[in-house]
Amino acid sequence: MILHIAKKEIRETSRSGQFKWMLGVVVLLCTVAIFISQNNWEAKNLEREQATENARTLWLAQGATNPHNAAHYGTFAFKPQFPLSLIDPGVEKYTGVSIFLEAHSRNEADMVAAADQTGLSRFGDLTPDFILLFVIPLLIIVLGHRSVTREKEGGMLRIIKSQGVSNWQLVLGKWLGNFLPIAILTTILFMISALFIANIEWPFLIAMLLVYLSYFAIINSLTLFISTIARSSGLAMVSLLAIWIISCLAVPKIASSYTNEVYPYPTRVEFEASVADDKSKGLDGHDPWNEASKKLEAETLKEYNVEKLEDLPFNFDALRMQKGEEHEAAVYFKHNERLKEIYESQTKIYRKLAILSPFLPTRFMSMALANTDYATHWNFSDRAEKHRVEMQRILNSNFAENSRLGEWGYQADASLLSEVPAFEYQAPQFRQVMVAGQSNLLILGLWLVLSFGLLFFSSTRL
Repeated sequence: MILHIAKKEIRETSRSGQFKWMLGVVVLLCTVAIFISQNNWEAKNLEREQATENARTLWLAQGATNPHNAAHYGTFAFKPQFPLSLIDPGVEKYTGVSIFLEAHSRNEADMVAAADQTGLSRFGDLTPDFILLFVIPLLIIVLGHRSVTREKEGGMLRIIKSQGVSNWQLVLGKWLGNFLPIAILTTILFMISALFIANIEWPFLIAMLLVYLSYFAIINSLTLFISTIARSSGLAMVSLLAIWIISCLAVPKIASSYTNEVYPYPTRVEFEASVADDKSKGLDGHDPWNEASKKLEAETLKEYNVEKLEDLPFNFDALRMQKGEEHEAAVYFKHNERLKEIYESQTKIYRKLAILSPFLPTRFMSMALANTDYATHWNFSDRAEKHRVEMQRILNSNFAENSRLGEWGYQADASLLSEVPAFEYQAPQFRQVMVAGQSNLLILGLWLVLSFGLLFFSSTRL
């Protein structure tokens, strides 16, 4: 009986002129969104590949050079373009894609796309995730708000029930009838997207599809719940639009403002001042009169049992610079960890507030599975810093071992540059992403149970 009701619902929906033009609009939007995203993805991917190759070529083209000069010359670490960013670009345009790796400084990511856009960019881009998060829920609401109210308004409810159809069978049949077309449309959208994605990782894609289907199932259940308890189709429509506005627009904005107020990030000026203050308290690799430098000098002379720096079997200047690098790296690590603590504190609040709207856990899981969330960006930044520290160690070690005190004209062979490996970044594995997203998955599961519970409760009131 449930399947019969579902088939009848699908048949009536497919015959509706409203459904046909709305489906046409959604399909058109999806097609345009995928086409635009694919073009942007290919262009950005080509730019990053070329930039990565050029940066490596310029690094090696220095030839024979002083190791410390090479350290200041620096190179770049580029975040790769992840396959599923075609579906959900996440926060990519706000976080930057390249980090300059140089001596004595941990730089922030640069090439922030949002900085080059006009104020209109805040209204969002036409991307597949925009269609999935905002447009399809609206389609579910428009198509499903009359599912039960039209039976009550047309006097058909009593006739249907007189034929032995229980309330739960009626509601569940209509739920299936409304959900299946949306599920098929969403699956087709993901299949089309998969055709354009190179090196696709299927576990990520399938998990993302299931997350969105769960999100749509929740919206569909809430739509049927309101349609069941509402007195008229108009009232159901108004109520559902209010829910959509609150869930998809108001709650995310309120959550963002609240978390930024409770756990604000320091300004750039405050951050740089704190870093400079801590750096001044330790060893400065370029200042031999620095208190920490003099202490290191005394300890080194005692360790090697010599009286003058010139008698050391290595270049003390290079050792001092390496120790300075280690101190500065520790300072940057400390302050960046503080930023990560703020991020984690904000994330905890987001997770708590996610119970107010299924939009938030869906959004977070979508970005995480696409590797375009803030957690991935922090991970990329940390890997780039580790690469920078290792690069400085290789260069300073060569300088120390192959020259003597005061030999600033020393030049290492060009082969030294190739000893510094090219930067490569691997995004977190599927299992890591799923473990990190457990709370979001749990909240989505709770929303599924709650929405079905409300639907079951409303069916008893028919």
